[in-house]
Amino acid sequence: MQNVWSITGRSIAVSAIALALTACQSMRGPEPVTQANIPGSYLGNASGPSIAEQGYKDFFVDQRLIQVLDLALANNRDLRKATLNIELARQQFQISQNNQLPTIGASGGVLRQDTVNSPSPVTTYNVGLGLTAYEIDFWGRVRSLKDNALDTYLSTASARDATQIALISQTAQAWLAYSYAQANLKLAEQTLKAQLESYNLNKKRFDVGIDSEVPLRQAQVSVETARGDVAEYKTQIAQAVNALNLLVGQPLPDNLLPKERITRVTSTTAFAAGLPSDLLNNRPDVKAAEYQLSAAGANIGAAKARLFPTISLTGSAGYASTDLSDLFKSGAFVWSVGPSLDIPIFDWGTRRANIKVSETQQQIALSDYEKSIQSAFREVNDALAVRQNIGERLTAQRRLVDATNTTYKLSNARFRAGIDSFLTVLDAQRTSYSAEQGLLLLEQANLNNQIELYKSLGGGLKTNTTDQVIYQPSSSDLKYDKK
Repeated sequence: MQNVWSITGRSIAVSAIALALTACQSMRGPEPVTQANIPGSYLGNASGPSIAEQGYKDFFVDQRLIQVLDLALANNRDLRKATLNIELARQQFQISQNNQLPTIGASGGVLRQDTVNSPSPVTTYNVGLGLTAYEIDFWGRVRSLKDNALDTYLSTASARDATQIALISQTAQAWLAYSYAQANLKLAEQTLKAQLESYNLNKKRFDVGIDSEVPLRQAQVSVETARGDVAEYKTQIAQAVNALNLLVGQPLPDNLLPKERITRVTSTTAFAAGLPSDLLNNRPDVKAAEYQLSAAGANIGAAKARLFPTISLTGSAGYASTDLSDLFKSGAFVWSVGPSLDIPIFDWGTRRANIKVSETQQQIALSDYEKSIQSAFREVNDALAVRQNIGERLTAQRRLVDATNTTYKLSNARFRAGIDSFLTVLDAQRTSYSAEQGLLLLEQANLNNQIELYKSLGGGLKTNTTDQVIYQPSSSDLKYDKK
């Protein structure tokens, strides 16, 4: 009988080893085919490598702005949270990776009990090492869960990179907003000064009886409107500082704020976008969606593995004795080992439903991935559409400013000479002021567009152009590399 059990035990052990070597494969299945359906080139794309290849310290030209960006990267709370999320995902991946290995723990205890065979209570002492419910991963379930955790970790790291790119863009644009709020305030104050001069002139004419009260009140309306604009731009300046302080994560030193209107943020003259395929490498949000798609495929493998029996191993070895002094003697050594088997028989279709859920989640992740590519392509094309016509708009607006300023000067001269009424001057003054405001808005939009194009192409992740950005392969990439 003992020989029979020995032979049977060896057979089970050999079979288990064979299964472990041959069957421990991922059951995730083939990866879905991506169909982003985007054109092969951008709208009016300039040839050359993408400007996203430039580090932000090389793309931006103002050293004050670069210092502001460095402060934001060091102190911004959203970026700090994204970095902590990476650490959280890394630890979770470590846990899932450790689940592939047996857990061994030390134990010890004292048990006092009353038994039928003993006239008095018996005390038992024991110490030992134990192996607790170690799952033998025949069907790759634990490995699939580890792959899912790996992809989630990589996706979180890419999400942090996307946060950095957005932070650099938002900070640069907020810095420009402060500059142009200052420029608009200066324009409003100059306009207020000119309108006060017109008001004083009309008051004198009214006081001596040359004109009626109507021109005086018209001039007063313009003065109060300009005063309102001055107050509005002062508010915008304060709000721009508040926005910068939030982005930077601390009060921004005054010496880093622009004191004059910014006319250039980059030394780049050719804003090349490269190829749409570069987005897959330069845009970390697209890469994060790709990792999530791979993680969904790993979930399918784990769900399929649940259709098969789960084999766990529990064992212990140590010493036990009723006398503490005899605990570590040779006769006190005890051991135990035993597998447990969980065979799915009838679960009302729950396991197969879980597979369907995982497959549906993979299709959702596929749609998210394809949409992320399409959205990235659209953002680049939108920025290029603005870039394509902004030069003509600026040229036309500058000519408009020159024409309205000349009209205002002529109208004012004719009014002082008594040829035209003050209403003509007032209309020319308003038109000139509006044209000057429009020019400032267009100049700010032009600079914001340069930043937006840089961001939409994935620029801002590298500090210097010579830096290298390397994305780790997903679990699906590793799967195909091994085949």
